[in-house]
Amino acid sequence: MSAHIPALDPDLAALDRQRRYQRAGTMREIGLEAVRAGLEQMPHPPDMPKMAAVEDREIRSGAGTVTLRIYSPTEDEELPAIVYFHGGGMVMGSNYSFEPLARAIAADTGHRVIAVDYRLAPEHPPPTQVDDAYTATAWVAAHAEELGVRADRITVAGDSAGGTLAALVALRARDRGPQLFCQVLMYGGLDRDMAAPSVQEFADGPGLTRDDVFYLHELARAGEPDPTGPDEVPCYAPDLSGLPQAIVAVGEMDPIRDWSERYAERLRDAGVQTTFTRYPGVGHGFLMQLYHLARGRQALAEIAGVLRAKVAHPLPW
Repeated sequence: MSAHIPALDPDLAALDRQRRYQRAGTMREIGLEAVRAGLEQMPHPPDMPKMAAVEDREIRSGAGTVTLRIYSPTEDEELPAIVYFHGGGMVMGSNYSFEPLARAIAADTGHRVIAVDYRLAPEHPPPTQVDDAYTATAWVAAHAEELGVRADRITVAGDSAGGTLAALVALRARDRGPQLFCQVLMYGGLDRDMAAPSVQEFADGPGLTRDDVFYLHELARAGEPDPTGPDEVPCYAPDLSGLPQAIVAVGEMDPIRDWSERYAERLRDAGVQTTFTRYPGVGHGFLMQLYHLARGRQALAEIAGVLRAKVAHPLPW
C-alpha cells in the first residue's frame, strides 16, 4: 500500500487561493494591531444559527472584569453547558469575532454556551488568560441554577489557544474543583515542541505557519522566558489521571497537529476516556471556517454527536 500524501480539502484549497491573493504579508510582517483589526472586521455570516436568547454578563476576575456571552439555543429552563474559550494565540480574538463558531456549537450540541472574553496578552501577561478562564468556569458552576445550567453537565471547550485554556482549566478544576463533565480540545496549543514532525512537515500549512507559532508565542510572552510548568502548558503536567473525559479534534495539515495527538495519547494512557479524530485535508483553524468548509461542518457535527451521547448516557467516574 502506498503512503498517504496529504492534499488540501477542495473547499479549503479554493478559500486558501483567495486569501493568499488578498494577503498583505505574513502575520509577523502585518503586525499584531493590523491582524487584530482584520479579525474583528470580518463580517459575520448571514446564516448563523438563530438563538432563543443571547445575554451578556460581566464578572470579576482578579483585578479586572471579564464579559461572558451566553447563547441559549432553546427556551428550555435547564440545559447542559459549555464554557467556551475562543482562539487567537492568547493575543487576539473576542466574543464578537468568534460568535459564528460559538453559535454553531450551541446549535449543534444543544448546550447553553457561555463564551468567555478573557483578557489578552501582551497587555495582560500570562497566566491572566487561564486565570480568567478558570474564574469564569468556577462562576458558571457556582451560578448554575441561576443560569439554567445543569451543574453535573458542565463542559469546557476551546479552539486553538482556547483549546489550550480548556485543557488548563480541566487540570486546575481536577485539583481545585468544580468537577467538570468533559473537555473538548480543538487543535489546541497543548505543547511547545517546535521540533515535532508536524511542525516541520507543515511549516507553511494553511491557516497557521511555523513562523506564526513563533511570533504568537513571542507576543504572548512579551519578552519573558518561555513557560516551564503545567500552569501554562498542558503537556508539562506530569499526571493526567482523573481528568474529565475528552474529545480531541485536529486538522491533518496543522503544524501543531502532533501536540494534540500526543496529548490525546497521554490522556488515553492515563485512563481518561478520549475520542480523537484527525480530519484530512485541513489545517489550523478549520472549525472557525465551517461556514465555508464542509469538512468543518462535519467535524462540528461529529464533536456535537459524541458530546450529546455522553450527556444522554453518562458513565460513573
